[in-house]
Amino acid sequence: MDIEHARFNMVEQQIRTWEVLDQEVLDLLYVLHREDFVPQQHRALAFSDLEIPLGDGQAMLPPKVEARIVQEVATKPTDRVLEVGAGSGYLTALLAARAAHVHSVEINARLKALAEENLARAGVHNVTVELGDGARGWPRHAPYDVIVLGGSLPVLPDAWPQLLREGGRLFAVVGDAPVMEARLVTCVAEGSFNTLNLFETVLAPLANAPQPDRFSF
Repeated sequence: MDIEHARFNMVEQQIRTWEVLDQEVLDLLYVLHREDFVPQQHRALAFSDLEIPLGDGQAMLPPKVEARIVQEVATKPTDRVLEVGAGSGYLTALLAARAAHVHSVEINARLKALAEENLARAGVHNVTVELGDGARGWPRHAPYDVIVLGGSLPVLPDAWPQLLREGGRLFAVVGDAPVMEARLVTCVAEGSFNTLNLFETVLAPLANAPQPDRFSF
């Protein structure tokens, strides 16, 4: 496989056509090599438009979704970022490239170690991967400028936006399959938030995601 040709096709045919037009984000996809974060047995799928299994029921997001997240949260060099779900560390690395520091919370000890290994090999040092359950919030380093939830939630608890500082952005996928909504929540003032629906998708739920009351008749 011609890796650079495959990378070019990924960027131009999958990602750019999915409304990812921020040139800094597109350039970053050439700098941070996605294949280095993919399990060896799936390396040939590194540039494919699909989720890549990581084991234990976890998966890397499709490249276009990763890129769209990075574009929408628009990290800046002064930003403190919280990511819930480190996975292989690739989205973590993309977020860290334009941020001051990323705190990534991973519930799976094996994936925590995998992410740390991949990030170190890629020379990404402004990330701390912490072992823990972040499904209900992670106020330890709050307030945050950016929060990215790497799994879906049936509902978005009010506690999540409260962890943002003024001007902060939260990306979350909310709802139940087969239709979920990717949302960007922005803190416009203390206790005041704007929500923008970005696109429809389906994403595996966060482990231990809080469940709404479901009435049965």
